[in-house]
Amino acid sequence: MGNSSDGMNYAPKGKPNPVVEKGEFMIAAVALDHGHIYGMCNGLVEAGAVVKWVYDPDPEKVKAFQKAFPDAMAARSEEQVLEDPEVKLVCGAAVTSKRCALGLRVMAAGKDYFTDKAPLTTLEQLEDAKAMVAKTGRKYMVYYSERIHVEATVFAGQLIEEGAIGTPIHVDGFGPHRVGDPSKRPDWFFKKEYYGGILCDIGSHQIEQFLYYCNVKDAEVRYSQVGNYGHPDYPELEDFGDAVLVGDNGATQHFRVDWFTPDGLSTWGDGRTFILGTEGYIELRKYVNVGTGDGSADHVFLVNKEGEKHFEVSGKVGYPFFGQLILDCINRTENAMTQEHAFKAAELCVKAELAAQKIK
Repeated sequence: MGNSSDGMNYAPKGKPNPVVEKGEFMIAAVALDHGHIYGMCNGLVEAGAVVKWVYDPDPEKVKAFQKAFPDAMAARSEEQVLEDPEVKLVCGAAVTSKRCALGLRVMAAGKDYFTDKAPLTTLEQLEDAKAMVAKTGRKYMVYYSERIHVEATVFAGQLIEEGAIGTPIHVDGFGPHRVGDPSKRPDWFFKKEYYGGILCDIGSHQIEQFLYYCNVKDAEVRYSQVGNYGHPDYPELEDFGDAVLVGDNGATQHFRVDWFTPDGLSTWGDGRTFILGTEGYIELRKYVNVGTGDGSADHVFLVNKEGEKHFEVSGKVGYPFFGQLILDCINRTENAMTQEHAFKAAELCVKAELAAQKIK
């Protein structure tokens, strides 16, 4: 499932780096509506988890999943998964608007939850999720893959932590995606009630990166807008959106997301991030270095008082989030991602969508 031309089925593979013994940390996959479930489970298996169960109402999806994860047994029902005391973490990639309800059931069953982004689509769902976390002490973690499952973005975080660009003060994020053949997309992809709108959906990656890189605990959406420029047959699809946010510490962000990746690009989207600091800046070319034709990814450009540097970090950095998440579940710590951070990114992407002017 490492198809680089289609973002829906993009599932990065790294080097195995187990943090537990085989069989020590059992997980399950429930709701295979989005291909990100493969990336989520890849990352955890590389960190030592074992996928014990898989459940989806569609047996074809289950069979395809078992080809990739042969340890996974097909469960008769979601209940069978939730009743198994060996399962510590349930991974889900349900239809976006149904992700919160699944999470509530998982946490009520005493298990931690790891959902695809966006983790929810309304502020009411957010309040329900927060209440269940408070009641059960379980985790509601989110696969913000464009940061946690991309080596360039992981490396940028390490550079910032080392002080390479001083204090980060602004992030420009660009998240173009390819629709591909619309007939191969599920119906829910085109219904706003289900996918949540473009700023909620793929905008969630951008907002999460801003909070992370600029150490923002809360932010205000200053403006946001959405439009449908090129898909008149799908009037509820927002194929363009952008927004400006201001953080509680004064850091700012502008991001743009769209569904206009041309067929000639060698990957599903030319994802870029620019991070400006008080003493330098970083540019990330996550999935492609356009025009070189060498198929390389994970390019990091750093400029500071020491000069200009170009790092190509594919295969060199790894994906520490997944091992940290497993250990967080075992030790009840928050090293991979704090619950507050996961929920704040979710809150802001819903608020950006709610406030968005429709421009086309």
